[in-house]
Amino acid sequence: MNAEGQLLKTVIPGTNTGFTENLEKIVQDYRNNYRRIQGKKIPGQTDMDVYQSTVNLPGCSQALILRFRSKQDTTAGWQGTMYSGEQYKEALKIYKSTCKQIKGCRVNIQGKGAGVFKGTMETPDENVRFAGSSFKLDTEDKAYRDYYAEVELVNTGMESWEVHLNLQYKKDDASEY
Repeated sequence: MNAEGQLLKTVIPGTNTGFTENLEKIVQDYRNNYRRIQGKKIPGQTDMDVYQSTVNLPGCSQALILRFRSKQDTTAGWQGTMYSGEQYKEALKIYKSTCKQIKGCRVNIQGKGAGVFKGTMETPDENVRFAGSSFKLDTEDKAYRDYYAEVELVNTGMESWEVHLNLQYKKDDASEY
C-alpha cells in the first residue's frame, strides 16, 4: 500500500465529527458558485479552470473546485479525493463509508431550513473499473433542486483505485439547460 493510501486508511469519513460541518460549509457555498471557498488556481488545465478548495473534508487528500468553460452551464463543482491507493478492499471500504456519511446527511441551507441527501448506494463489482452512487439534496430551496453528491469508485489503471466525492448541480441528461 502506498503512503497516501495508508494515511487515508486512518481517516475514514464518519469517524471524524468535522465531516458534516465541513460538508455543510461546502454545500452552503454552492449558492455563491463556490467562490467563497475558492483558493489558488492550479495551472495547466485546458478545458476547465481548477482551483484548490479552502474547505476540505476529513480523510480527503485533495479538494478542488472545477469550473468548466461552458456557455450553457456556468456552475462549478466541488471534488474531493477520499482515497487514492492500490488496495481495492480499502477503496471499497472508503467508498461505502463515504456513501453512508452522505446518505441521510442533514445540512442547513442558510435562511432556507435544512436539506437531506437521499439516494441509494450502487454496489461495486471488482471486475468493473467504475461504480458511482448519486444522492440528491432534498430541500425546499429551489436553488438546490438539481444538487447532487456523487460518490465514485474508479480504477485509474494497473492496481490503482480512487474514491471521489463530487458536489454539483446536475441536470437530467435528457433535459436542456
